[in-house]
Amino acid sequence: MKGEAKLPLHQEQQKPDATKSSASSPSTSTSTGDKRRRRRNMSKLSPGLKALINAPFARPGPCKVVKGAAVVGDLFRGIAKEARGRGVGNRAWLAISAAATFTLNSPDALSILHGIAAAERGGSQTAQVRTAEFIREVGLKCISFNGIPRTINCLNAFHASLPRDITSKLTTEPSRTLKADNVEAVKARGRGLWDSIYAPFEDKLVDKLGTSHPDLPVVILNCHYGPLLSDPDGRRGVGRVMTSLVAVASLRAQTGVGPQVLSHVFGLRKAVDDGSFRDDLVVEDGGEEERESEEGVKWLAGDEGGEWMLKTVDRIVEGLGGSNFAAKL
Repeated sequence: MKGEAKLPLHQEQQKPDATKSSASSPSTSTSTGDKRRRRRNMSKLSPGLKALINAPFARPGPCKVVKGAAVVGDLFRGIAKEARGRGVGNRAWLAISAAATFTLNSPDALSILHGIAAAERGGSQTAQVRTAEFIREVGLKCISFNGIPRTINCLNAFHASLPRDITSKLTTEPSRTLKADNVEAVKARGRGLWDSIYAPFEDKLVDKLGTSHPDLPVVILNCHYGPLLSDPDGRRGVGRVMTSLVAVASLRAQTGVGPQVLSHVFGLRKAVDDGSFRDDLVVEDGGEEERESEEGVKWLAGDEGGEWMLKTVDRIVEGLGGSNFAAKL
């Protein structure tokens, strides 16, 4: 209209729409407030839910050394002495003892075990570091038999129990990272370990697992046997024989999985049959205290050694208060 003042164009475009503003503002404010309240509510648990999570009957915490450190220490010293008397080396009895202890979820006992095993190796700082590294590798491999949570909790507590002059010398570089240029080699390495353990039924077993679920053999071979249970190239690992000892000890300690215990008892024997056990006899840069004897490994793989191994795990289970993994009958 004539004489009516007009706003400049840029001011007209910025002029607020009163209708829109009044209609949308309360809704937006309410929506934002609701989201904040929901976030606050979801970040808190009710006392009842927290109490149920931590209920004693659910055993929410780690296994405590109820019989006392001295008793558990005597248990591990006795195992070490028996192993020596049978020509079994330090790494073998330590692999069995550590795997059973990880399975029982007892970081306190791991700390005791480390002290005794390091003393058996001479007690030097180097011995303490190498013992800690070995226990950590055993714990990592226990993931394939016990699951991730127990290994996480035990390794965290074990690391915290070690003195600074030891932890400062532990390996910090990962050795199992999958890359485009090593995936096939890792898969082949895992399949090689699988074939060594389960021959002559290695292919038949893969087919049977695939019948249960098509991805079951894929996960077992490519997520466990490849990157975890077989040792990374260029790294001093647990070894073929020790991996079988870890498997037997873990499965025996958790109870309820007799068929798998049987499979890995035979898997230990296969390491002797195919000669792969010889790679475990001498440790690179390791002293005499880390050497395994051929006679000792062959004894462990035989009937008498197999019985000693299972009874040793049973003693550890009893010494730490009984199995807390599978349901009791």
